[in-house]
Amino acid sequence: MKQQNKTKQLVQLAMFAALIIVLATIPGLGYIPLGVVNATTIHIPVIIGSILLGPVNGGILGLIFAITSFIKATIAPNLTSFVFTPFYSFSPEFSGNLWSLVICFVPRILTGIVPYYINLLLTRNKTKPSVLSLVTSGFLGSMTNTLLVMNMIYIFFGESYGAASGFTTGIYAAITTIICVNGIPEAIVAAILTTVLCKTLIPILKRYN
Repeated sequence: MKQQNKTKQLVQLAMFAALIIVLATIPGLGYIPLGVVNATTIHIPVIIGSILLGPVNGGILGLIFAITSFIKATIAPNLTSFVFTPFYSFSPEFSGNLWSLVICFVPRILTGIVPYYINLLLTRNKTKPSVLSLVTSGFLGSMTNTLLVMNMIYIFFGESYGAASGFTTGIYAAITTIICVNGIPEAIVAAILTTVLCKTLIPILKRYN
C-alpha cells in the first residue's frame, strides 16, 4: 500500500511537471513578454502542486520552474536576462555571474514550498482548506517569487539592471513599480486560480488516493 501511494504521488508530480514544461514551451503562455520583464503564469501549477502534494514535491516543481527560466534566459534572452543566467552578456557592464543563479533558482524553489506552509497554518484543525487559506496561499506564493526576484536583482545587479532597463536614477522606485504593476496582478490571478483549481482537484485526488 505504501509503495502504491508513492507511485500515485509520483504520477501526480509528473503531471504537474509536464504542465510547467508545456507552459514554458508555448510562447506567450507561461512567460508573457512585457518589454524588459516577463509576466508569468508558470508559477501557478507550482503553487497548486505545493498545496496538494506537499513542500518537497512543491520544491521539485519550483526547481523545474527555475530550470525553464534559466534555459529561457540563456537561449532566448532579452536585455535583462543576465540577472538570471551567468551564460549571457551583451557587454562587460551587462553580464551575469553566480548571483544570477541564486536569483533564478532560490525564489522559484521557495515558491513551491511557502504556499504549503501558509495553507497548513491557516487550515490547522480543519478538515480541508478554506477559501481564505487558498486565496492567501496563492497570493503570497506568487509574491514570494516576485518580491525575492526583484529585491535580489536590486541588491546584486541594481545599477546594471537599471541601465539595461533604461533608468539610471530611482532604480528601486522603478523596481517597486514593476512589483506593483506586474507582481500584484500576477498574485491576484494566482490567488483566484489556486482557489478554483484546488477546490476542484482536492476531492478528485482524495478519491484517486
